[in-house]
Amino acid sequence: MPDVLLTILAAVGLYLFSGLRVLREYERAVYFFLGRSWGSKGPGLIYLPPLFARMQKVSLRVMAVDIPPQDVITRDNISIKVNAVLYMKVKDPVKAVIGVENYLYATSQLAQTTLRSVLGETELDELLANREKINSILKQIIDQRSEDWGIEMSAVEVKDVDLPPEMKRAMARQAEAERERRAKVINAEGELQASEKLAMAAAVIGREPAAIQLRYLQTVTEIASEKNSTTIFPIPIDLFKGLLDAVGRRGDSAAPALPARGSGEALPRALRKGKARA
Repeated sequence: MPDVLLTILAAVGLYLFSGLRVLREYERAVYFFLGRSWGSKGPGLIYLPPLFARMQKVSLRVMAVDIPPQDVITRDNISIKVNAVLYMKVKDPVKAVIGVENYLYATSQLAQTTLRSVLGETELDELLANREKINSILKQIIDQRSEDWGIEMSAVEVKDVDLPPEMKRAMARQAEAERERRAKVINAEGELQASEKLAMAAAVIGREPAAIQLRYLQTVTEIASEKNSTTIFPIPIDLFKGLLDAVGRRGDSAAPALPARGSGEALPRALRKGKARA
């Protein structure tokens, strides 16, 4: 009799011990008893009556789901390939288990169809320029439709936009033309500012003749600071004005004056011969 009692106690203890489960901090167990859902349990130590209850573990961590490349025709009739990634987590474990058969597969399919639908109503320039806006629209739509499955979207990001080769070449030419236009505009603005400054400097020098002498000295100082083998000294023409005037006056005084004659007087013989040769 004691042996039978001991055996029964051991069997009962083994039965009770076999129903113990340990769940991690990020895990929850959807509890089914006799086929009916009794909510979720965890984390920590939980008990499931063997043979009468079962559980299904669900992770509450954020999961990254890749969306494979999708062939999309934009609103301006350009064929592109786009892939994306969505970050999701289970908000309600009971809905994630009961509301859908496989919430990962269902969410991935929903994201693919939503991606094609949203980008099909978007122009290519808007997709390339306002990617954050597209991501926000995708997240809002997917989050709203997956709410019944107990899924919450943390973020949806468009990863790569694969353009046709001819479109890449056209965009490269457009970008190059835009860079050339900006360079020309900047160069023209620089020329305009330089001409305005030169006009102002010329006006100052015209009012103050001594300013040109200071400019000469500054130029000589700049040339001397550089290690050049040849040094040019600019000399103003005004320094030679007096000398040129004196030379001009001396030349005028040294030239022989021809004798005055009347209208009826004959020229000297030497002058007549010279005129005849001419």
